[in-house]
Order: sequence, then C-alpha cells, then structure tokens
Amino acid sequence: MPEPREPFEPLESYGEEGRAIASTGAGGAADLATAEAETLEGGPGGPGGPEGTGADKKARSLWSDAWHDLRRNPVFIVSALVILFLVVISIWPSLIASGDPLDCDLSKAQEGSQPGHPFGFNGQGCDVYTRVVYGARTSVTVGVLATLGVALLGGVLGGLAGFFGGAWDGVLSRITDVFFAIPVVLGGLVLLSVVTSATVWPVIGFMVLLGWPQLSRIARGSVITAKQNDYVQAARALGASNSRMLLRHIAPNAIAPVIVVATIALGTYIALEATLSYLGVGLKPPTVSWGIDISSASQYIRNAPHMLLWPAGALAVTVLAFIMLGDAVRDALDPKLR
Repeated sequence: MPEPREPFEPLESYGEEGRAIASTGAGGAADLATAEAETLEGGPGGPGGPEGTGADKKARSLWSDAWHDLRRNPVFIVSALVILFLVVISIWPSLIASGDPLDCDLSKAQEGSQPGHPFGFNGQGCDVYTRVVYGARTSVTVGVLATLGVALLGGVLGGLAGFFGGAWDGVLSRITDVFFAIPVVLGGLVLLSVVTSATVWPVIGFMVLLGWPQLSRIARGSVITAKQNDYVQAARALGASNSRMLLRHIAPNAIAPVIVVATIALGTYIALEATLSYLGVGLKPPTVSWGIDISSASQYIRNAPHMLLWPAGALAVTVLAFIMLGDAVRDALDPKLR
C-alpha cells in the first residue's frame, strides 16, 4: 500500500520568491537558479563583475590599499610633485640656476629684479634667485638625514622596548621623559653655540638627539598593539624566535604610524634648521641656507623686502609640502578613516 503524500502547498505560500517562480511558468525555478549562480560567479558582486570582489580577486594589503587611495588624492599628488621638484633641484641646482651663489657684486647690493636676476640681489650683491635654488639642497639634506636618523634610532629603541617590556621599557620611558623636558630651541642655543663647524652634521646630530623620543613613543605603542594580534601569538606558539616575530610579523604591521609621523616631522626639521640658522647657532656662512638668508635680510625688510620674501616663501612652501604629504599618507594608512 503506497504511503500517503504530503498535501500540496501552492508556491504563493512561499511569499515573493514563490510568486516570482510561479509567474515564470515552466522552467521558472531553473531560470532563477541559473541567474543566482551567474550572480555568485560572474555578476556585479562576483570576481568577473566590475567590482572584482570575488574569490579569484586577491585581497589588497594595507600598502596596496594606501597606494590606491594616494593616487586619487589631489593633496598627495600636488605635495609629491613639489617635493620631487625640490629633490631634483637639490641634486642638480644648475638645471635652473647657472650662476654661483657665492659670486657677489657690492655695486648691486639691495637692487631689485633685473633681466637675468628675477629675484634681485641681497645686501652683499649676491643673486637671490641663485641662493634660493642652492639653499634647497641644504634644507632638504638636513631634513632628510635628520628624519632618517630619528626614525632609525627612535624606531629601533621604541620597538625593542614595546616588544620586550619589563625593565628595558621602564628605563627607556624615563629617558624619553627627560628629553621631552628639554625645549628644542633652547637646547639648540645651548648645544650648538659651542660648535664651530660650518657643516650640516652638528645640526643633524642635534635634531636626532632631541627628536628620537617622539618616534620612540610612537614605535613602542605600535609594537605593543601589533604583538597582541592572533597571528603573532600563533607564531609564538609554533616556536618562532623573537627576531623572526619582530622582523616578519610585527615590524611590517607596526611601521605605518612611524612613517606617518616621520613624514610630517621632516618639514618640522627643515623649519627648525632655518630657525637655528636665523638665531646664529645653526648653519654658518659660507654655507648657503634659507635661514641664513632670512637672518641677513631681516634688517633690510623696509628698504629691500624682496631679500626676505623669496627665501621665506621657499621655506614656507617646502614645509607645507611635507606636512601635506604626511597628512595624505596618514589618511591613507589609517584604517579608521576608510
């Protein structure tokens, strides 16, 4: 005797989906199933669709996502072009300035713009345009080398303190507290006043000495956050050494905040070099520097304002470009802003 069948339920009882299938007639269910499969495999949300978010599409890393955003950020593009131009003229200033920044003619002192000399002359008869171009080399060199030194010293010390903790972390924290208590300009006046060298190295050394605590704090906090992630704990459980965990798992994921702060700080170091040179304790003649030119032009601001306008303007544009670049990099690397 055959078993009784369950009573038939109309498709309309399944709601909108049932009515949609019923309205298609014979083969409607198969058509909907086929459409759903195409959506999952190659539709707008699948790997073959315009979004490219399916399984065949490799997920972008933090750095590729950041580069993807930076290329579409006009602030990054403008600031990067300005910085690229500054780097090029720092390496090859003769590309746009054919004169000698130390070639002066006292008979032309404080004169304004002339053919071949668009920025006029300073108090000693030197071409202001040539000195502004050659001054970029000094400022960019000091800023880049000081930033590299600060990032390496502060990043290594802070990263080790955050990873190992304990007494090492406590000692480093107290040392950074001492350096944070030293005013930067006052420290420069005291330390650099006894230096007689006219090179850039004493100024760079001073910036590294007083600048590393900030990067150290940033690196320490970033490493402490990164070492608590599951992949680090898994590597530790599998027997990975401390050096492997630091270099392979923690450092690549903790370096982003250090890069952001260092990029912004680069513009600050350029401004600090100009400030110290203006006060007479930074770079010294015959070195060509925007700070030195601003200092010498300040007493002629009423009679010859062009002597102050051009080096000060070049300094302001350079510092602003690096700060804008740092802001753009921060926005691209900060996952909270996505």
